[in-house]
Amino acid sequence: MNLLFSIDKKFVSLLIGCLKSIDRFQSPQPYNVYILNSDLTKKDIEEIKNTISSNMVVHNIYVDPNLFNDFPVTSRYPQQIYYRILAASLLPKELDRILYLDVDTVVINPLDNLYNMKFEGAYYIACTHVKSFFNKMNCIRLGIREQKTYINSGIMLMNLKALREHQNANDIVVFVQENWAKLFLPDQDIISALYGEKIKLVDSRIYNLSDRILSLHNATPPYNERLDVNWVRDNSVVIHYCGRNKPWNKKYIGVLDVFYHELNQHDVNLENEI
Repeated sequence: MNLLFSIDKKFVSLLIGCLKSIDRFQSPQPYNVYILNSDLTKKDIEEIKNTISSNMVVHNIYVDPNLFNDFPVTSRYPQQIYYRILAASLLPKELDRILYLDVDTVVINPLDNLYNMKFEGAYYIACTHVKSFFNKMNCIRLGIREQKTYINSGIMLMNLKALREHQNANDIVVFVQENWAKLFLPDQDIISALYGEKIKLVDSRIYNLSDRILSLHNATPPYNERLDVNWVRDNSVVIHYCGRNKPWNKKYIGVLDVFYHELNQHDVNLENEI
């Protein structure tokens, strides 16, 4: 199973936590972990390797930051968010698919079903975190004439073969230059605007569940059956602590932090046993 992350060095500890959550579930073959970055040191890579099991093989992929000088960055959205967009050209050519995850995720059930899904012509398999009205508003904001799918880019199964054949880096640069002032969530805006008709949607409650998505679902009875933590534990695969609502912050509001704390407690128990 090929896994993709795009980080700078201050997110190494979060990456390790995410990898540990994945490593709890056996895979018939080793997990190949590809890390796109521009500033990780040899010490950082060794720390990652020494913290995870031998079932995970780490591939450090250095990215020249000058390739992304034309892309807008902020303190919240650093340059690394764009690396995933051009991952097909940055990764080894023999890879035909890869699962990208943000490091503020915790995997609570096996990834196999998601990873082995058929693309059916799609470039990405992902989830949306917006309802139809806000999807339309995003299309208007970005100047997209026909309505396209607006995704959350935190978890994406990427069809690398198709992207290599059809993606044009210059198209991305031109779009960014023409829409610089309109970009709110830059990587999501770019992927949704340029490839929205080539996105296959899957259930966010299973593959990209946040506290906000859970609350919105539970706020509309009787149309939706109320989902509790037990349902999440049995059915969801990836918990995504997206936005500013992080369980490691004191101001966290929600119920899904239980999975983050359980993962950390598991690590503490292992350390005590050792």
